[in-house]
Amino acid sequence: MENKSSNKNLHKASAAKKDEFYTQLADIENELKHYKDQFRGKVVFCNCDDPKESNFVKYFSMKFEELGMKKLIATHYKEANLFTHEPPYKLEYAGDKNGNRMPDPEEFITEMISDGDFRSEECIKLLKEADIVVTNPPFSLFREYLSQLIEYDKKFLIIGNTNAMTYKEVFKLIKDNKLRTGYTNFNVGMFFIVPDDWELFHHIDNNGKKIARVSTSCWFTNLEVEKHKQEITLYKKYTPEEYPKYENYDAINVDKNSEIPMDYNGAIGVPITFLDKYNPEQFEIIGLGISNSGIEIGVKPYKEEHKKYRKEIQKRGAVDGDLYMMTDGIVDVPYARVIIKNKKVKK
Repeated sequence: MENKSSNKNLHKASAAKKDEFYTQLADIENELKHYKDQFRGKVVFCNCDDPKESNFVKYFSMKFEELGMKKLIATHYKEANLFTHEPPYKLEYAGDKNGNRMPDPEEFITEMISDGDFRSEECIKLLKEADIVVTNPPFSLFREYLSQLIEYDKKFLIIGNTNAMTYKEVFKLIKDNKLRTGYTNFNVGMFFIVPDDWELFHHIDNNGKKIARVSTSCWFTNLEVEKHKQEITLYKKYTPEEYPKYENYDAINVDKNSEIPMDYNGAIGVPITFLDKYNPEQFEIIGLGISNSGIEIGVKPYKEEHKKYRKEIQKRGAVDGDLYMMTDGIVDVPYARVIIKNKKVKK
């Protein structure tokens, strides 16, 4: 059953607090293979899953010796668990004990806990013990979840909605180089195992589980990511004709990241996808221009002579403060733009 409304369905799930989707093992393997050295000697905490269903637990227990981990901890959240009705519990795994280099059931230690909520005293105590948190938290609680990780100064690799990049607090972390996207291309999205009563889904896997694709999903981390140390190859030169300026902010507009002019030393408005390629050694982020997250770059509202076009523009979700241009006498409001400056201008 092909799903063309996965994202709408996800928003409904968020409203109902039923967005505890289960990440597929293939997506976990494809991302985590890039961080192997960063897990050595570390305690990893997976605090937003049912450990018996979680592919995060499966991945880390199977790769425990290869990664050289110290301990794996996972907790089960009673109310968010959509697949079983077991009471909440904590699971710990400290590696192979019988020499077969395989995680056997008797090698997992389980202990009952109160409710498994990541905000509970029990889970915060476990969080303090952990070195790295790796999980898929509920999208509806992403702000609060990320805030907790920052408060306790934890390393993390988590899945979130790509739209979270435009949240004021999330964008500031990216701007300050304290948060970055992972290796998985966030334009691709990911597939998740969803509950049996989920109406819209993409397909049913070999185990009879419903799989839904969420295109607006990506990895967020504060671990080292090599792709954010690579520079975008710039080849185009600036001309006023090809790169018009906004009417209400002194910056040129660029529609494709690959077309950022290599010789322009002023402010540049680029698509939000730039953040997936952002290298702080090559560029400086000035701010974000988007209506629903608040403007932090100080753009001015529409000019008086452009007011008559605002009714049409507002139908498209634009308000005073959006970056806009004038094209053939019509106000043109581009999509969200990240305002940047090139640190390595070439003449």
